[in-house]
Amino acid sequence: MNWIKRISLFLFTNILIMVTITVILNVLGVKPYINAYGLNLEALLVFCLVWGMAGAFISLVLSRKMAKWLMGVQVIDERAAGPYGDLLETVRGLSRAAGIPMPEVGIYESPEVNAFATGPTKSRSLVAVSTGLLQRMTRNEMDGVLAHEISHIANGDMVTMTLIQGVVNAFAMFLSRIVSFFIGRMVDEKMEAVVRFVSVIAFDILFSILGSILVAWFSRRREFRADAGGARYAGRDNMIAALSKLKAASVIGIDDSAPAFASLKISGSPKWLSLFATHPPLDDRIEALRRPA
Repeated sequence: MNWIKRISLFLFTNILIMVTITVILNVLGVKPYINAYGLNLEALLVFCLVWGMAGAFISLVLSRKMAKWLMGVQVIDERAAGPYGDLLETVRGLSRAAGIPMPEVGIYESPEVNAFATGPTKSRSLVAVSTGLLQRMTRNEMDGVLAHEISHIANGDMVTMTLIQGVVNAFAMFLSRIVSFFIGRMVDEKMEAVVRFVSVIAFDILFSILGSILVAWFSRRREFRADAGGARYAGRDNMIAALSKLKAASVIGIDDSAPAFASLKISGSPKWLSLFATHPPLDDRIEALRRPA
């Protein structure tokens, strides 16, 4: 049933994005960027910005609901917290220290030792903790993890990453269409449309891959900032203890059932190249915290 849920959410999100972008483009009166006179750069730029930014922001707006659906996050009811009362109080205290509203707090079933924060605004955020983390971490270590996630919310990292991703998406589309336009002009007129179509797809993929290196670099920077914030709110020793436990637990692996949320978690493992890693190595993060301020 999980795969049906993921496919349904994927289709719904993409249909919503396409409908929204179509409406925006019509409202703005954006005309085709290729006309009888050649390439209309102004129309192309608006077209790409709308497509690049709208998709990113719709995903941000839906991020809490998507997390609950894809990760199976069960939000803790404050009126009936049961064994999770201490968890709620810890998040409440950390939120107060960070000066942000109390986020929703949830649990998701997974053996991984991990947690993540998401949400479109500081007042509409979610902190989710895996059952593996609850089972394997001490209270002090858990304080460090939760403080790290609260720091992400306080820093506005979700919005920042959305802006960066949207701009990267827009420029990848913009550059690929410019290059494809000129490639199309180099072939026979009968083949121009086909060549342009194929080259747009190829260059979209190429520039998106190159752009993801920049996005991953920003993601790694924000992890260091969130660690520093976690050290402020929960204590440096607790933050170091949390990262050390994550390092020791890394043999368990990362739950990749919902890869869209990998960059939101406190710990992640690069799959192939470090340039594309959304998280710095845990040793580097621990060393950064141990350095004198």
